[in-house]
Amino acid sequence: MTRFAVAGVVAVVLAGPAAAQEPPKPQKEHDWLKQFEGEWELVNEITTEPGKPPVTCKGTETVRVLGGLWIVGEIKGEFMGTPMTGIMTVGYDAQKKKYVGSWVCSMCDQMSTYVGSVDAAGKVLTLECEGPSPETGKTVKMKDVVEFKDKDTRVMTSSMLGEDGKWTVFMTMTAKRKK
Repeated sequence: MTRFAVAGVVAVVLAGPAAAQEPPKPQKEHDWLKQFEGEWELVNEITTEPGKPPVTCKGTETVRVLGGLWIVGEIKGEFMGTPMTGIMTVGYDAQKKKYVGSWVCSMCDQMSTYVGSVDAAGKVLTLECEGPSPETGKTVKMKDVVEFKDKDTRVMTSSMLGEDGKWTVFMTMTAKRKK
């Protein structure tokens, strides 16, 4: 038996039953994510301290579709003079019937893991997670609400749940599709 045949047999044995299954097919929930695909110009307004005016930052985002099941977005910009890169993934978990994803960036040492849903009108994606409060560093509940205003404009509002039980917006990002 040739080395290639042996390697093939080993791969099938190691893969087990998963090798016999068909890969998942994109569903309508996956198709909904395709509207993120493309090149975007970003303007962020970030509240650094309560009662102070927001800091405005600009950047770009490139979003691609991975296998029809996931979107992967890479954001590049600057925050108060410091270069920043962030990676966001979002997909749809058909077993959980929820959108799921992650966020990592060059300014954070923790990964946020998202779980969320799209509203009945199909315009707003709400993703919830836990992460460090920009004010205290303590772990708090957070949410990103992404609304498509039209096919070339979306707005994401990031909020955190305060000890008083109220959501406080700390960032608003407006994304315009590059033409």
